[in-house]
Amino acid sequence: MGIISRITTLIKAMVNQMLDRAEDPHLTLDESYRRQLDLLQKVKQGIVEVVTAKKRLELQAARLQENIATLDQQARRAVTAGREDLARVALERKQMIMAQFQGLDNQITELQKEQDKLTTTEQRLSVKIEAFRTRKEVIKAQYSAAEAQVRIGESLSGISEEMADVGLAVQRAEDKTERLRARTAAIDELIASGTLTDLTAGAGAAGSDSLSRELEKASISQGVEEELARLRQQVGVASKPTGGEATMGKGGAGS
Repeated sequence: MGIISRITTLIKAMVNQMLDRAEDPHLTLDESYRRQLDLLQKVKQGIVEVVTAKKRLELQAARLQENIATLDQQARRAVTAGREDLARVALERKQMIMAQFQGLDNQITELQKEQDKLTTTEQRLSVKIEAFRTRKEVIKAQYSAAEAQVRIGESLSGISEEMADVGLAVQRAEDKTERLRARTAAIDELIASGTLTDLTAGAGAAGSDSLSRELEKASISQGVEEELARLRQQVGVASKPTGGEATMGKGGAGS
């Protein structure tokens, strides 16, 4: 589970790094500005459509007003001519057209309100977009300047992403080398103490009797004690080593 967790973390870090590199603030800001302009264009188009519909209704209302005036005159002439029946027909038509006119007038009023609302929205949006455009250019300029400073700094200090990757690879190689050296030293120590058998020593060493091995151990122990005494004298330590050091060495080899 530990290895899987580390691999997952590494993959996430690589993906985030790739996304960060792929995201260009210049392109992101320009795209946002373009979308806002598209929205503003849609609002303006909406205003044009509302005004067009309102004008169409106003033309219809004007024609209805003309018809109302005509029917009113016809009713007057019919009354003058003593034809109240014709006057009544003209007045009935006038009332019907007046009802239609009232309906058109209400629709025109609603369209006017919608036009006013869209016009206000268009004005506010235009101000915000202009402010964003100015801010966008400032941010782009600041980003370009900061990016240039980073590149110059990396060039002067000799540090770049490539060098950082190389440094990490070298560090990992050094760590692996140190671990292998420590393991080799531990194996050599175990072989020297007789805990492990050196299979590369040959047939003569493998066939030595127990007395020879004991003599070799005594010789090795004496050499070790002499070396320890020499080291104590060099570092100025007079006390003898405790048995814990040997125990620790064996414990480290077993792990």
